[in-house]
Order: sequence, then C-alpha cells, then structure tokens
Amino acid sequence: MSEEKQATGRPQTEEKCKHSSSPLPERRTEGEVLIEIKHLSAGYDERLVLRDVNLTIYERDFLGIIGPNGGGKTTLIKCILGLLKPAGGEVICRPLTMGYLPQYNSIDRKFPITVEEVILSGLSSKKSLISRFTPEHREKARSAIARMGLEGLEQRAIGALSGGQLQRALLGRAIISDPEVVILDEPSTYIDKRFEARLYELLAEINKDCAIILVSHDIGTVLQQVKSIACVNETLDYHPDTGISGEWLERNFNCPIELLGHGTLPHRILGEHKH
Repeated sequence: MSEEKQATGRPQTEEKCKHSSSPLPERRTEGEVLIEIKHLSAGYDERLVLRDVNLTIYERDFLGIIGPNGGGKTTLIKCILGLLKPAGGEVICRPLTMGYLPQYNSIDRKFPITVEEVILSGLSSKKSLISRFTPEHREKARSAIARMGLEGLEQRAIGALSGGQLQRALLGRAIISDPEVVILDEPSTYIDKRFEARLYELLAEINKDCAIILVSHDIGTVLQQVKSIACVNETLDYHPDTGISGEWLERNFNCPIELLGHGTLPHRILGEHKH
C-alpha cells in the first residue's frame, strides 16, 4: 500500500469487485444490479461479526446503513470494497468504479499532502502510475474543490485543516471520477451544521447518477435522506423504504428508540428502557 493510501484511507477504487466470478442476476424492475451480497459471513481473528447477510444494491439506490456500535456496519463496507475477505458467502458485482469516504479516524493527518492532491488522488485509476495528471484532471479537481466549498485551500496541507474541511476534501476525492457507487462511512462526522445541509443536497444531486451507500449513527437524518434502510447488528434486516416503526428500531438496536422531527432538523432520542 502506498504512503498516500495510508494517509487518506482507501482511495478511489476501480477494483471491479473480484470477490466472486459468479454471474450477476438478471436485471430487475428496481434497476440494474450493481452489487449482490449472498449469505455473507465475516469477522476478525476467528470471531464472526456478520452472519448470513444478504443484500442487493441497484443503480441509483440510496441505502442507509444503521445499527449499534460493533454491529458490523464497517465490516460490511470493508467486504464490499474488497478490504476484508469474507469467511463465508460472496460479494458479486460487475466491473464498476467506487468512490469511498472512510471514517475520519482512519486518516493520517501528519502526512504531507495538500487538499488538491487529496482530491486529485481520486483520479489515480484514470492514469498510469508514472504519468502525471492532465490539465483535464486538474480542471475536474478545481470543479470538485469549488463544489466542496474549499476554494483558497487548494495548497493547504491536510494537517492544517479543520475536521469539517478534511471531510469535504475526502468527499471531493470520492466523487471526482463520477463513480457508479459512492460509499460514505459516517460522512457528517466533524462537518459543521452549515455544510451538513449542503452535504445532503450534494448527495441528492449525486444520487441522480449513481448509487449511494451511507453509514451513519444519525438515524433521524438518515431516515429523511435515504430511500431504503439496512440495519446491521450481526445479521442484516432490510427495509425497502424509510417508513419504519419504533418497534422495528427497538428490535434491531436492542434498545428502545423514538424519533422526533423538529422542523427540518430531526433528532434521535432513546426511549425508556424496561430493565
């Protein structure tokens, strides 16, 4: 793994999901199948975190993945990206480009790389290892920088950025190559509330052209933004829309949860425990 990859987490990927040679299922009414997960089990050091997980991602899906800490959300994402080999089952997908925004705590902020370089790294799969970025690549980077509201910070080192600025730079990298799937692991962490609203506006725009998989603890906001929900807590419980009940959330989180809406700012609260 290159130093750049270590500094900024998993880069823009065009891995073509070589986790299985099995054929993809036929096209269905929901749209073309991009990724299919069948009976997936995965874990670490012989301890299973996920068991018998099944999930299908279609083009222009907007899937929210929720679940308790330690339930296996990030493990599932690692399996989709090919960063973790399943203990059982398979991940099947066609050749496609993925953009990935890793969790904030996976970033080495001491690595000497600028905002522009971070965002340009999302185009690394579009050139050879020894060739330089073209003027067209740099124009795409300028466009992504403007879209993320980072004008004037192009040459600033990532270690000098605020948490929110760094998250925006990483999001710019994730979308610069116009991927078919964008995976975001806790994207609103460290992003200020002003840009959080813009973040979800951007995701709505991006979703017109590609599928989005969004991992988040912010249940209230997720339910307002996504099209479908997967609750991951060792197994996976899929819900085809966001009209889920408090009982469903309590069953999947093992914790009573109620949702309150307050204007355009949803809130999550915990209900009264029975023990």
